[in-house]
Amino acid sequence: MDLVEIKPPQWDVEIELAYATPNNITGKPIYAYPRCYLHRDAADALARAIELARALGYRFKIFDAFRPSEAQWALWKKDPNPEFLADPRRGSPHSRGVAVDLTLLDAAGRELEMGTGFDEFRPIAHHARTDVPVEAQRNRAILLGIMTAAHWDFYRNEWWHYQLFNSRNYPVYSDSALPPGRELMARPLDPIPVE
Repeated sequence: MDLVEIKPPQWDVEIELAYATPNNITGKPIYAYPRCYLHRDAADALARAIELARALGYRFKIFDAFRPSEAQWALWKKDPNPEFLADPRRGSPHSRGVAVDLTLLDAAGRELEMGTGFDEFRPIAHHARTDVPVEAQRNRAILLGIMTAAHWDFYRNEWWHYQLFNSRNYPVYSDSALPPGRELMARPLDPIPVE
């Protein structure tokens, strides 16, 4: 299996999967199996980022990582906005297990001020915004520096989203037919309809 579970205590992170709860844009949980997974290549990059953050006195809180294709469709049906969501017909980096949504925690375990919450689908969530407080600008820059130094690419519209540079080289994963505890299966992308 190419996906590995990310969970404490093996991983020095906090996990708060937004899509495993009703606290997301759909208003309901959309994960059949609410566990945090990443492709092993992304997990290696996360391990590098954890070490870099630790050296500066920070930890990560993960809001999302692997997102099965069924969940991507649920989000897309709720808000088909390509500025903030990948079209599931093309495949999201999350559905490939090579993207992570996260924030930084201070030494006391408090989230750093980032100017918006997670999944704030407005332009104010874009990187390099100067109309958020200076503290939030600084914290976004610290997160960006840690993640890019650990070989993650960023998505300009979401301060919380990072993905591997070659994300399209990974298969899309689905979990709809699998009971808990089973391996996740890769599947080919659905063809994109020609209009």
